[in-house]
Amino acid sequence: MTQEELMSVAIDKSIDARGTSCPGPLLAAKKAIGQISKGQTMEVLSADEGTKRDIPKWCNKKGFEYLGTIEESGFFKIIIRK
Repeated sequence: MTQEELMSVAIDKSIDARGTSCPGPLLAAKKAIGQISKGQTMEVLSADEGTKRDIPKWCNKKGFEYLGTIEESGFFKIIIRK
């Protein structure tokens, strides 16, 4: 997806893990994914660089769709579809 397309994705659940370091954002995502239904989207906000690598790997392993990452000033928005 392009950055423009990512920015227009409707978000069903937002997880703010900006105050944690690895593996905090991934653990928060694992916990929260159970709170959304199949087909819904979730964003994980993180300032930890490793999250950009860890979340896509986890999505691939678990069968979730990693839609992409939006880089903001000082943090990232990682978009996932269950």
